[in-house]
Amino acid sequence: MGSTMKAVTFHEHGGLEKLIYEDVAFPQVGPDEILIRVKACALNHLDIWIRQGIPTYTISLPHISGCDVSGVIERVGTAYSGHLEAGQSVFVNPGISCGICDECLTGKENRCAHFQILGAQKNGGYAEYVTVPALNVIPLPENLTFEQAAAFPLVSMTAWHMVKTLADVQPGESVLVMGGGSGVGSMAIQMANLLGARVLSTVGAEDKKAKAKMLGADEVIDHSSENVSERVAGLTQGHGVDVVIEHIGQEVWEHCMKSLSRGGRLVTCGATSGGASQFDVRYLYSRQLTIMGSYMGTRNELLETTRLIETDKLRPVVDSTFPLEEARNAQERMLARKIFGKVVLVPESRKV
Repeated sequence: MGSTMKAVTFHEHGGLEKLIYEDVAFPQVGPDEILIRVKACALNHLDIWIRQGIPTYTISLPHISGCDVSGVIERVGTAYSGHLEAGQSVFVNPGISCGICDECLTGKENRCAHFQILGAQKNGGYAEYVTVPALNVIPLPENLTFEQAAAFPLVSMTAWHMVKTLADVQPGESVLVMGGGSGVGSMAIQMANLLGARVLSTVGAEDKKAKAKMLGADEVIDHSSENVSERVAGLTQGHGVDVVIEHIGQEVWEHCMKSLSRGGRLVTCGATSGGASQFDVRYLYSRQLTIMGSYMGTRNELLETTRLIETDKLRPVVDSTFPLEEARNAQERMLARKIFGKVVLVPESRKV
């Protein structure tokens, strides 16, 4: 086995220019780990934040990003005795937890005090090879390509945790999905539709409207040219929506709050436009609103969404693919907000 592999790293925090395609040391495989030859790795906004540097995540430099990985098992650790074996096509659950605390043992591992995300606190999939805990490796559904398999894990478990577990969307309710062209948004539209809701969604360009409707949105609002809360009021006869699913933060927070009906629920999982927000607390309690924070999801939720994908009730949405060495261009495309779905890196992994 070779001593080096190709990967995209950054040695210090900063802009896109900090990403370097270079030779790095080949990863060591722990006894309870599995070595995967990466066939596809999807981008997430977390990759951007980690590269830029945020206090929430303490990482060692140089670092390899990449949360969502699919590929082929190269070898298994010496202590592994399960059903997975070399040569098998798999994808990865990006949420890594201790497995022994009360939260983990009750199926709430995304609340584990030691919870980590592949590609954040641990080197990820912007590389030819990656090691992950054996418990996080799942057989690849037969109906998916490697690119599709990399496009759904993080966003599907996040969206299902928001739409189903926390918001508990019911048939006949109305749901507003902010940023329907994003990874989480494109999944949330499908999930809310699957649960029998009337789905409204926002997009940032006219050409994205048809794509959102193809996923199951009943009404689509172009937030670059329309007032979102006013359009929601018009589309709901002034009542507002029962649920808002949002991950944009500061830029849209006021519109999200104003779009809710009395007794409405807002679930948020991100702040891509900034974390500062402000609202009148009296509006919150007088309208009996509920605000919930959501972080990733659980293994069980990922397995639930995988079953829905295997039966074609949900589908991963791939925007575009780039060779691994073009990671800068891939991140630049995501930052430009031109995407609909997931951007995926495709390494030309050398067999070792």
